[in-house]
Amino acid sequence: MSIHNKINIAVIGATGYTGLDLVFLLSKHPKVRIKYLCATKNLGKKISYFDKRIKKKLPKISSIKDINWNSLNLVFLSLPNGEAQKLIKKIFFKYKKIKFIDLSADFRILNSKIYKKFYNINHNARNLIKFSLYSIPELDKDKIDNFRIISNPGCYPTSVQIPLIPLINNKLIKTDDITIDSKSGYSGAGKNLEKKFKHKNLYSSIYAYSTKKHRHISELDQQLIKHTKRKINFTFNPYLLPTFRGILTSIYIKTKRKNSGKTLRNKLINFYKNSTFIKILKLNTPLGSGNVLNTNNCEISICETRVKNKFIIFSAIDNLVKGASGQAIQNMNLLYKFPEKMGLK
Repeated sequence: MSIHNKINIAVIGATGYTGLDLVFLLSKHPKVRIKYLCATKNLGKKISYFDKRIKKKLPKISSIKDINWNSLNLVFLSLPNGEAQKLIKKIFFKYKKIKFIDLSADFRILNSKIYKKFYNINHNARNLIKFSLYSIPELDKDKIDNFRIISNPGCYPTSVQIPLIPLINNKLIKTDDITIDSKSGYSGAGKNLEKKFKHKNLYSSIYAYSTKKHRHISELDQQLIKHTKRKINFTFNPYLLPTFRGILTSIYIKTKRKNSGKTLRNKLINFYKNSTFIKILKLNTPLGSGNVLNTNNCEISICETRVKNKFIIFSAIDNLVKGASGQAIQNMNLLYKFPEKMGLK
């Protein structure tokens, strides 16, 4: 696809938190023509009714039934787990020029049995998994040309893999006991938050949950093995914060052979020297999510502790942008040979 041409797209699931961020960013992308915005409710309404940031005149909310698939190059799917696989299965072989970027978990897990174990959903498009690529662009961009289905990673796993994988691959840290502690704004749980979490005072307190079997553990297991070729022994502890967006992940690690914090930092700087969105801060820099909100950036700070050879890696992203919609657009840019940062801050 030439950079001078626009691609025709549909966003299916346009009115959720992630869908709205996706439409907002795509509405300003110079190489995108939004043909359809689909949802199951509020048909006929303007997208600006749901998000006042969206100023551009766009198609009104419509049903999937109204789509002329022959008119599309790319479909973004921001749907509940289990729904994207059903739709892609119906049209994948019939409309062979269409590519898909799925923001759910449907194509993240290569083993359908593991998907069923963690998501309690039978995978009804197992034959299509081989046509999909799980893609954090900074780690997987070299393979993206070969796939029509791009599986957008989860927000927590994005914040973990970016700082951790280069350090493991360079044998700088011990991998027998890593603790990963991730705190997210409540938008990460979607608009049905109150149905999923019955915790008292949810919007004014911190809530820890799913320490033993969070869904993203399956994703982290798979991708860490894929990239490092070894089983990593870690625990993952997620929390909801009473803030709307943003993730701060703390990764507790021990180094091998007295590797210093400076060594760890320099390795990340070198690995991500050509990565626009990865920001490696000075050693021991305090870190929060404030700088990355509404951006596609990932900020990383390596901090020393009072314990010799023990460090905390802090990683901050916006769960709705780098953790979802922004990363999806980054993947789109790679698919169609646009500049990787086009349409993103």
